[in-house]
Amino acid sequence: MKETIMNQEKLAKLQAQVHSGGKGTARRKKKVVHRTAAADDKKLQFSLRKIGVNNISGIKEVNMFTNQGTVIHFNNPKVQASLAANTITITGHAETKQLTEMLPSILNQLGADSLTSWRRQAEALPEQSVDGKAPLATGEDDDGEVLDLVQSFDEAPRMRQT
Repeated sequence: MKETIMNQEKLAKLQAQVHSGGKGTARRKKKVVHRTAAADDKKLQFSLRKIGVNNISGIKEVNMFTNQGTVIHFNNPKVQASLAANTITITGHAETKQLTEMLPSILNQLGADSLTSWRRQAEALPEQSVDGKAPLATGEDDDGEVLDLVQSFDEAPRMRQT
């Protein structure tokens, strides 16, 4: 019986520690540790140093091609590699762009499979007319068309004077 009284006393002490106020107040919330991006970056750099990555300098841009036809573009990235760990890291500001936005400077970077998929995408687009203009949608008028010359430009003022 004495043990149950002691246990209840211990339990009451523990419960009193959980409440931060008096009767009817909210319980103490568990403190949440917020991680910052800088802290995560430091941990990542420490892990990379452990596996022995080396900096690769002189890389001006990195383009990563996705299956959806987009390109993840890094301009002036920091590139590190470890051949022993089969690891390459690319850090920097990344922009996701459409493949068409990167043309024509990206054509020499496309592999054989990317070139074939690009050709398929180009064929899927509506065919353009011979003069290089895109075909007009139905119901549109071609107001920008150049008219044919009917008479000489110099003869028109002479006809008005006579």
